[in-house]
Amino acid sequence: MTESSFAKNLKEDRFETLLNNASAARVIARAVEGTIGPKGLDIMMVDSFGDVVVTNDGVTILKLMDVTHPVAHMIINTARAQQAEVGDGTTTATIIAGALIAEGAEQILKGVPVTKVITGINMGIERACELLNSLSYPVNTLHDQLLNNIAVIAGRGYRDLAGLIIEGAQKLGTEMIKDKDYKFSDAVVAKEFAESKVFSGVIINRQPVNRDMPSSITDAKILVVDDALKPDEVEGQALRTDAGFQHYLKSRGLFEANLNKCIELGINVIVVDSSIDDLAEQILSQAGIIVLQRVSGREIEKLCLHTGARKIKRNVLNSSMELINTYLGEAAQVITDEKLEHTYFLNGKGKEWVTLLIGASTEEVVDERERMAKDAAAAVQASIKGGIVPGGGAAEVWISRHLETMARDIEGMESQGILAAKEALLKPFCCMAANAGFNPLEKLAEVNAAQKNSNSAHYSFNSENGKITDMLTEGIVDPTLVKAYAFKAAGEVATAVLRINSVIKMRETNSNINGNILE
Repeated sequence: MTESSFAKNLKEDRFETLLNNASAARVIARAVEGTIGPKGLDIMMVDSFGDVVVTNDGVTILKLMDVTHPVAHMIINTARAQQAEVGDGTTTATIIAGALIAEGAEQILKGVPVTKVITGINMGIERACELLNSLSYPVNTLHDQLLNNIAVIAGRGYRDLAGLIIEGAQKLGTEMIKDKDYKFSDAVVAKEFAESKVFSGVIINRQPVNRDMPSSITDAKILVVDDALKPDEVEGQALRTDAGFQHYLKSRGLFEANLNKCIELGINVIVVDSSIDDLAEQILSQAGIIVLQRVSGREIEKLCLHTGARKIKRNVLNSSMELINTYLGEAAQVITDEKLEHTYFLNGKGKEWVTLLIGASTEEVVDERERMAKDAAAAVQASIKGGIVPGGGAAEVWISRHLETMARDIEGMESQGILAAKEALLKPFCCMAANAGFNPLEKLAEVNAAQKNSNSAHYSFNSENGKITDMLTEGIVDPTLVKAYAFKAAGEVATAVLRINSVIKMRETNSNINGNILE
């Protein structure tokens, strides 16, 4: 490719790219700035069919936004990563990322080398995480009142949801909550018209195959089939031959024998990943066995964990009864709720599993309450795992003041990147103050003064009356892990965006260049 043709593919020069990327980041951040804090408002999302989602959940807003700019997608992916890792703090991460990109771009436009800005931002974020950890307090018991406060804050003020979350956490116990492979937010299930409650067990979003099957069973013996429950198939053409028809009859007979084997084993609940055929439905229904078909893989995983069952393929049913018995799970009770169209598996013999059933009056409200409950559950789990820090933006104000001191003590242009990090970390505080109806600069000055005078990071403003108060005394705290991950995630995406020198349009796949087909 010649130099002139290469130049034609350059989309923008260096500073145009920087400004374009910074603008995209600001648009994404502004979309969620009005939702942060106890006084944050909701966003209405409307699709092309007129379907509506009303929420102030950051990651939900970002996932549903119609965006095309690659930098916007990078920030949205950062919010998704925050959600997947710690389950909360997506709005904070997005706002800080947008501010970091804007502040970094401003320094670069002033003539500070990109590498110096990026190095400074990394230094600032690293120091911010160290300071954050120094402010952290451990949560030593599931009965700590601060845990309930965290659930209320993350659940956007809904104390009924917070109560359910804390009750569920106490049922599970500290060991389970701290398990690195367990996500407490997965315990949340929302249903329209359901009565909100916490119970030891799992919900399968299916009913028995037909009404002749029992609606409840005590002392359930459970078989989980990760396959279709039907005889081996015989091709249509093969059925026309004598050998093929004999094979068909043999497979049907073997299948029927396997079903009778299940009955002899005392199996009274069968959960199937795929479908069951008419013969299986008839035999199992007559035997008084509950069969749930087309159950999702995620629900099956929960069921196996809680009941101790192990998934099998249908050919395992050809094995001995002793072997099949080793795959079975148990539950004290299985109950079908016909109104809500789901089935409860209660008090399984496997791993302890608590389900938080969240009810609401309409489909739209159910979805939002589920999001709030999941955020609250994730925040509680993060607090138990990593401790808590003063909330209300107090920690960020304290940290930003230390970053300013750090920048003054450093010789070199990296100090400008540290100052960019300092300004970005203040952005969520300023948004919360503005959303509460106060002047952000005025509140920032008051909080800084209170923290300096008391030599404490505990002070911030009360969003109800604007008074400066001790956040720990007021019970306003945030999970340390959520903030730390938000700082790191925002820093990573911001430095990645600031490193972009130019944007070049890629050629289409299988395009013809100089007469040669490239594949």
